[in-house]
Amino acid sequence: MRFRYAAALVLSACTLPALAAEDGAKVAAKYNCLACHSVNAKIVGPAYKDVAARYKGQKDAEQMLMKEVRAGVKGKWGGPVAMPPQVIGDEDLRIIVRWVLSQK
Repeated sequence: MRFRYAAALVLSACTLPALAAEDGAKVAAKYNCLACHSVNAKIVGPAYKDVAARYKGQKDAEQMLMKEVRAGVKGKWGGPVAMPPQVIGDEDLRIIVRWVLSQK
């Protein structure tokens, strides 16, 4: 019995990032992120694939992007419109940021 429970925990931990990435678009839509961003093209803010490319390989990218979303950003992407601070809970924000960083 313990082995099955441990195996289930390991399996669920292995699939957690995949589930988070799958849910990223839904959570981003819930907070209206897709009104200003899209995966492939700049709208008001940068395309998510461009964000992912800029931060690819940076160990602190997830934490940094979470801070920027919470604080807001102006001028980092060369556009005249600032992204205002966003109020999103830790879990949902982490799902969104991981999804953004997974874009290619």
